[in-house]
Amino acid sequence: MKKNIVVPKKLPALPFDEWTDTRLTIHLILQIIGKTRLKSTTRKNHWWYITLYVTPRGFGTHGIPINDGLDSFEIELDIKRKAVIISRSSGEDIELSLADNPGIAEFYTRFMTEINSLGVFPKFIEKPFDVGIDKRFDEITEYHHYNWKFINTFWKLMLWNNSVFQEFSGRFYGKSCPVHIYWHHLDLVVTRFSGKKLPAMDKSARILEKDTYSHEQISFGFWVGDNNVPEPMYYSYTYPSPDRIDDETLQPREAFWQDSNGSPMALLRYEDVKNSVNPRKMVLSFLESTYLAGAKRAKWNIDELTVPDLDQL
Repeated sequence: MKKNIVVPKKLPALPFDEWTDTRLTIHLILQIIGKTRLKSTTRKNHWWYITLYVTPRGFGTHGIPINDGLDSFEIELDIKRKAVIISRSSGEDIELSLADNPGIAEFYTRFMTEINSLGVFPKFIEKPFDVGIDKRFDEITEYHHYNWKFINTFWKLMLWNNSVFQEFSGRFYGKSCPVHIYWHHLDLVVTRFSGKKLPAMDKSARILEKDTYSHEQISFGFWVGDNNVPEPMYYSYTYPSPDRIDDETLQPREAFWQDSNGSPMALLRYEDVKNSVNPRKMVLSFLESTYLAGAKRAKWNIDELTVPDLDQL
């Protein structure tokens, strides 16, 4: 009797330069959604209350409480419906169609009108964050691009990476964050913590960094690229960066160390993953080797933090 052999599916291409305007349009929409969650959700450590999540339909916030917790709403960019959907616990949905290619200013005005109709008035900075656009959302008319082929490819790729990161996350006994998207850079992230609290940062540090880097950590991510790294890439870094961490050997052989603001960062090109025989195995080997590199150099108790197989309990 022959064994069933699972052949890894071919991952899609996502050329950085071919969907620039679409990527920025979708990035701005996700920032608007993320900023709404930021100002409508109770604080959780390390900014875990502001993030977005990959969903079976696109990208969403999960439930946001309203009416003193007796009701809630959820915001989702639904790829198949080509719309942003605001779902309410009362059972009614508000659909903001993107099929007619609205500019960001038009979308933002419609979106805020509907959010306000729920009795929600999020007071956030009405400008994009860290994308090089110094305009209010209601002034941005130049981004109105919706190449749904690339948007769907981006979502499918994030969906796949989400499953890989979740598998990797399940191997760790210590504190770790959910697998989620930080919308300022549009990267999918999972972070592990040793439990060691770090000295407070200097007063000149941004509040973003003060809460993010309050404890020793090893972070892992995937992002679709930016002007500095114009291609999709996997990354990992340890904070604080231990001495000579870049002497540690990475897996797979295509992975490499690169300086990032004075500290080594481990990188693996998505193109190498896409072209490999077993992409999932390749990404997991990268995540595991970068974790061991940081944990070894930072002297974490690796054995105690490793989840054993059930038959070993």
